[in-house]
Amino acid sequence: MKRFLKALAIILLPAFLSTGCGKVNQPNADTANNGNMQAAALQTQINLLPKEELSVFEVSSLMLMREEEKLARDVYTTLHVKWNATVFNNISSSEQTHMDALLMLLNKYSLTDPVGTNAVGVFSNTTLQNLYNQLLAQGNTGITDAYKAGATIEDLDIFDLKNALATIDNQDIRLVYESLAKGSRNHIRSFNKNILNVGGTYSAQFITQAEYDAIINSPMETGF
Repeated sequence: MKRFLKALAIILLPAFLSTGCGKVNQPNADTANNGNMQAAALQTQINLLPKEELSVFEVSSLMLMREEEKLARDVYTTLHVKWNATVFNNISSSEQTHMDALLMLLNKYSLTDPVGTNAVGVFSNTTLQNLYNQLLAQGNTGITDAYKAGATIEDLDIFDLKNALATIDNQDIRLVYESLAKGSRNHIRSFNKNILNVGGTYSAQFITQAEYDAIINSPMETGF
């Protein structure tokens, strides 16, 4: 599994988780939408920054991240229905704000939105479609695996954003990506807390274990 997911991250970046249907009321759920963006303020910041020429990599990265944030929102929305755990409801709302932020950039640069009118669980990117199917199946097996699915998604987001920021120079894209990365770090902290609460553990699959440990041992971040 780990080997497959690591390979999947390498493919995604340059191209564009107790059996049964019972609900689980998670005791120490995440109660704040950590990672939510202030849409109006962010839109203002994006508008103030110059509209710069896009590289091929920047275009493909924007397309990928728009659908990757949809994957997060869709998995969390569906797992909240399955398990009734507050963390999924809170973070799915946050992921919608992340999707909205990326749409601001797509609109600014007159790029076609890969999400369009696609329903929950439907993706233009076939690799993301396969990942969605895999993580949802894993998350349906038990609450611990559901939390691990969330951690896996945020692990991947942090990995992809970090690698994108090493190449992207457009100021508005960097602004949004740095905000997305901050949100994903907050989300993985929340999922880690919930995993520990049910007696589980999570090992990093995309970022290094040292990076993961540093994130979960640091406080929640604020800002956009």
